Amino acid sequence: MAEESFPMTPAGLDRLRAELRHIKEVDRPENVRDIEVAREHGDLRENAEYHAAKERQSTLDARMRFLEYRISLAEVIDPAHTTSDRVAFGATVTVLDLDTDERAIYTIVGEDEADADRGRLSIRSPIVRAMIGKSTGDEVTLHLPKGARQLEIEKIEYKAIPP
Repeated sequence: MAEESFPMTPAGLDRLRAELRHIKEVDRPENVRDIEVAREHGDLRENAEYHAAKERQSTLDARMRFLEYRISLAEVIDPAHTTSDRVAFGATVTVLDLDTDERAIYTIVGEDEADADRGRLSIRSPIVRAMIGKSTGDEVTLHLPKGARQLEIEKIEYKAIPP
C-alpha cells in the first residue's frame, strides 16, 4: 500500500525544514546542555530540572520525527504554476456569504500551513472540501453544527503564497 502524501506549498515546505533545522541546531544542543547541568546537581530521582530536561528531550525528538516524516512525504505544489478555473489546492478563493453579504478570502493550503486567522484553510477542512472542483459563480452549501451556510464563489486565483 502506498504511503499517504502531504500536499504543501513551497513556502510550507521551507517552514517545516527551517523548524527541523532549528530543533537540530539550536533546541536539541541546548537541551543536551540542560541535561548535563541537571546531572551535576546530584540524585537524579529527585531532580526536577533533570526530569524536565528529559521530558523536553522526548518532546523535541517526537517533533523531529514528525517533521522528518512530513517532509519525506511532502507533495509540493506551487500555486504560482497552476492554471485552472476551478477550486483546487493552492487557490485563493473569494467567497460571498449569501446570508450575511460578507466577503471572505481563503487560500487553500496543506494541513501544516493552515492558519484561519490569516485566511489559510487546510485542504482537509470541511469548507474547502465543499469548494473543491467548483468554479466562479457556483454556490456551495456548508452544513455546520449551527446550521447551513450558502456561499457563492466570486473569484479564483492561483498565485505564489507568501511565507
